[in-house]
Formats: sequence, C-alpha cells, structure tokens
Amino acid sequence: MTDKPSTTPLLSYVLRLADSSLVLGHRLSEWCGKGPQLEEELALANVGLDLIGRCRSLYDYAAQIEGKGRSQDDLAFRRDVFEYRNHLLVEQPNGDYAQTLVRQLLYDGFSWLQYRGLCSSTDASLAGIAEKSLKEIRYHYRHSRDWVVRFGDGTEESHRRAQAAIDGLWRFVPDLFDLTPEEQQLVAAGVIPDPASFHEEWMGMMQEVFTESTLVMPTTAFAVRGSGKGVHTEHLGFLLAEMQFLQRAYPDARWD
Repeated sequence: MTDKPSTTPLLSYVLRLADSSLVLGHRLSEWCGKGPQLEEELALANVGLDLIGRCRSLYDYAAQIEGKGRSQDDLAFRRDVFEYRNHLLVEQPNGDYAQTLVRQLLYDGFSWLQYRGLCSSTDASLAGIAEKSLKEIRYHYRHSRDWVVRFGDGTEESHRRAQAAIDGLWRFVPDLFDLTPEEQQLVAAGVIPDPASFHEEWMGMMQEVFTESTLVMPTTAFAVRGSGKGVHTEHLGFLLAEMQFLQRAYPDARWD
C-alpha cells in the first residue's frame, strides 16, 4: 500500500474532481464495443476520453500540491477505495443505455455549473484547468440532454426506462452538492464555488429537460451521501478492482 496523501483542503478537493472524472471515464469505457450504434459509441468514447484527459491534469496538480513526487498513475491506480473522493453518482453501474445517459445528464449539468464557477477561482492553476474543461463539458451536456429528451419523448419503452433511471439515480443527487467543513474553507477563500449557490439553477436545467422529454422529476427526500468522507457504495470497490488490476499485479511496470 502506498502512503496516503496529506489531507490539505485544496488537495482533497482537487482529488475529488480528479476521482470523479476518472471513475466516470472508466464507466463510459465499459460501453466500448457495446454501444447501440457506431456513431453513438464513438461519441460516448470521446466523452470518456475527455474525462480521462481532465483527470490527468487534475492529478498532476494534486501531485504538485502534495509534494511527494507521486505521478498521475500513483494517484489514480495506487490508492485504496476509502481514499477516493469521487461523487457517488459517477460510480453507479451503467445499466441500460437510458441509465447511462441519465447519469451523464445529472453529472454533466452539475459539472457545467461547477467548472463555470471554478473559472473564477483565486487559484490560477485550478481556474486554468476549469477554463479548458468547460468547452468540453458544454458538449457533454448537450449530448446527454438530447438523448434523455429522445428517450423520454420516444417510445413507451424508452420513456419507461428513462423514468426508471431518474427514479433510481436521484438519491445520489444531494451528494453532488455536499461540502465538507474543509471545503467550506476553500469557498470562503474564493478558491471554489459553493454548490448551494447554483443548486437552484441546476434544478431549473433538469426541470426544463424533464418537461421537454415528458419525464417526471422525483420529489423523494431520500438521499445517499458520504463521498467527501470516503464513504462509497459497494460498486466502487468492484470498479477499482478491475481498473487497478494491472498496476497492482505489476507494480512500477512501464510501457517500452
């Protein structure tokens, strides 16, 4: 086991961003060779590649903050499950294609507003990564939005599957907007945006999509939380076991 990273608020938050991008990128990679049509499979693969590219920049910055000489690979593949801070939503299984695109819509909308706020960060490195990422996130959101509308306003079966996905994933939405006490310090310093400041805007975005797609926004108050403290659903452990296998089996191996 490698040393745990130090837990400065900025490092913890940057890892939260990086881990969320890495885990969702891996989830999307699971669709390779299984997409419903070639054009869509390539589109989703490109979204996954964007997420992996984003997490690489974030892991580089996290390693710089930590100052222990660790690499992207060390942070991505050589930490244990309880050290990950990714949002619970992104680790949920792909399910059918409706579930994958609903999961993507919920996270893309959140990411758009989150990274828009990060563009004004007092931390120049974080602001630079956010500005570069925002262009990609706009495309991601349009893509997932169009598909959710297509599912919801399509056939009876596609509507049923999309609504079931919304109802099943909605419990993980509150976790997106949670902040740890340490992250509250970053908000006060102008380093990161407070998710509460754009929660209403996000809800409006989702309501607009659901109205157009004839889907219903859940009203349940049930919520699953804890990613900021390293608490995850059972799915993350299985995902990491697959994703980290090569690094665990052959430590320090490199491509020639």
